[in-house]
Amino acid sequence: MTLRVRTRIRQALRSAGFRRALRPVLGAVVLVGVIGQVGTGPFLRGILSLDGPTIGAALLLAAVATVAASWRWQLIATRLGVPLRLSTAVGMYYQSQFLNTILPGGIVGDIRRAVDSGPSGTSVRPAARAVAVERVSGQVVQLALALVVLACFGTEFEGYLLPALGFGFGIVVAGLAAAIALSARARAVLLSEAHELRAGLGSLRTSLQVALASVIVVGCHVATLTLATLAVGERMSGVRMITLALVILLGASIPLNIGGWGPREGIAGWAFAIAGSGAPAGVAASTLFGVLTILSIAPGALVAAAVVARLRRPESILVPHALDHALDHALDQEETS
Repeated sequence: MTLRVRTRIRQALRSAGFRRALRPVLGAVVLVGVIGQVGTGPFLRGILSLDGPTIGAALLLAAVATVAASWRWQLIATRLGVPLRLSTAVGMYYQSQFLNTILPGGIVGDIRRAVDSGPSGTSVRPAARAVAVERVSGQVVQLALALVVLACFGTEFEGYLLPALGFGFGIVVAGLAAAIALSARARAVLLSEAHELRAGLGSLRTSLQVALASVIVVGCHVATLTLATLAVGERMSGVRMITLALVILLGASIPLNIGGWGPREGIAGWAFAIAGSGAPAGVAASTLFGVLTILSIAPGALVAAAVVARLRRPESILVPHALDHALDHALDQEETS
């Protein structure tokens, strides 16, 4: 292999396009591995368990979760100087969920949300920061809830998940400590991030409201997964179901998936097997949960269609070009961060 070829390979591996493509590819590999273990039967079982009442309940739960998440975003955005009405935030959040699901990478909807929420003619940075803080705060609350429930009720998972989470946390802490000790630039960046976090969540009242909104969001997701489990014919105690649901949601948060599919099904099969219900039942429940999630974000498709129609008006002909430029810039910044 020549030096030129090796150089081109290294450049390709370091490119933003390769990193964006790697995540769905790895998600597909995991999904194929799950199919290899349990077959296609559990996936068909999950899909065929779909019925009208379950869809209706999932739509209602998704609406509550979206309003709660939008309220969380509005609280943080307002503190960071980005004015945002709750009704506007709800519409943008539905659209964001839809775009995150159908487009590779799982972040395009969030980038669009940041660009659209920023005041016209101003920097997109405060709006992007509000979206980032909102997403991170939700994930932190979800992780904290999972740890508390696992420590109290998930004895069968403690030997697996708690060491893994502790190991991951230790790596993050060690990496941050090394960066702080060895790089002045890293220290400056971390101090800036800490300042932004304090600005977004600085008051006790806002922090409690954000935590409450996050608990509501997680609760709705747990309830939807419980609906899916009941629909595929599995019965278990409420405490066991909550524990399993939080474990599966941790798997769903792994950013190596195709519209949410991949690690979620693998973790669901593993978790149900550990709990004694069998891996096929977990995969079936996770499959139905995925289908319900897609159906629940259907309002986001309507919002996206309305936005496209508005941007196609003659008086808005310049808006798409500015938005495309802002999206490209935000994507470049996200990939290099």
